[in-house]
Amino acid sequence: MKPYDISLKQARRIALTAQGFAAARRHAAPGRRHFGQVAERLGVIQIDSVNVLTRTHYLPAFSRLGDYPQAVLEGEAWGRKRTLFEYWGHEASLLPLAMQPLLRWRMARAEAGETWGGLARFGRERRDYIDGVLAEIEQRGPVTGGDFATGPRGQPGWWSWSEGKRALEWLFWAGYVTTATRRGFERVYDLTERALPAAITGLPTPPEDEAMRALMRLSARAMGVATEADLRDYFRLPLQGARQAVRDLVEAGELTPVTVQGWDKPAYLHPEAKARRIDAHALLSPFDNLIWFRDRTERLFGLKVRLEIYTPAEKRVHGYYVLPFLEGETITARVDLKADRKAGALRVQAAHAEPEAGPETPAALAAELVRMAGWLGLERVEVVKKGDLASRLQQALSAPSIRPLAGN
Repeated sequence: MKPYDISLKQARRIALTAQGFAAARRHAAPGRRHFGQVAERLGVIQIDSVNVLTRTHYLPAFSRLGDYPQAVLEGEAWGRKRTLFEYWGHEASLLPLAMQPLLRWRMARAEAGETWGGLARFGRERRDYIDGVLAEIEQRGPVTGGDFATGPRGQPGWWSWSEGKRALEWLFWAGYVTTATRRGFERVYDLTERALPAAITGLPTPPEDEAMRALMRLSARAMGVATEADLRDYFRLPLQGARQAVRDLVEAGELTPVTVQGWDKPAYLHPEAKARRIDAHALLSPFDNLIWFRDRTERLFGLKVRLEIYTPAEKRVHGYYVLPFLEGETITARVDLKADRKAGALRVQAAHAEPEAGPETPAALAAELVRMAGWLGLERVEVVKKGDLASRLQQALSAPSIRPLAGN
């Protein structure tokens, strides 16, 4: 057998510790400070518009803190004393303000045409129009896509955006504007220098290679132990820049090359990585940082996690909006969840057990579902009899003693 430096169990513990699950649920009333610690540890929180349960950016902090007030995130992201800003980090993301200079190379590349094809072409062909939209924002102040809703619409792949909306998104990519706030889920755009604190916009722009190294450091800290592909995916870095950054950090002694049991690619250990015992109970958003890179999830937990939102209903295996259940140090179940706000119910559309599920899994999952329902302002949990865990989960929910688990 090939020798290895880190066992798979150690790698899993390192990853879970780095992602904040060793310290999970230690606060009886988590608030702004605790949320800030989660955001800082993760470095990036993915945003997504799907709202069948709750929008994904609210979920990572719930998974790690428990029932924190959602208004805390909204204040940190879009309030007057914000600590986060929106940009393309992993995908559309919330990131700590101090990271804004580290992504200016991406903004510069977007302005030069290195963004997705349709928007890059629009930027080349309609730059005069884009500059006119920017001038109008300078005069008018914050705007929405609806303020520029006239003009021809794009093809379906453009989500039928108007030319004004495309101009706003080009300006967002290029860093000229950012999200000042949101109304519902609609972005309100303003000039970056007006929307963000001067203490941030006035910071010097680091050279691209220096920014890449800094982002790689943050990726490595957030994952603990990771392959080059894992590190690159965290902030969606370009291949050559990421590869050189890894070489530089290894040479500087900031990353240690290691082999991990069962992994077929070299890995790198962050100097602060710790392998603590994990006793977590957490429902994970399908866009959670821990599991968003599917190859890494399979290597860590031995199971394939696939997003089935865009899979035809008859071909789905686990459901539409499926949250894996982290129990202890492994994933033991998956549940397809929907918040039926009109009926006041958290609906478990399907529940499936994983090979690591044990006799305590139904009760542990039931307690976490009750916790989630309360956090979402729902009165009860209802289980549809679909999936091999559904009946046992229903029985566990029916127990008079069921309640959210204390502690981790």
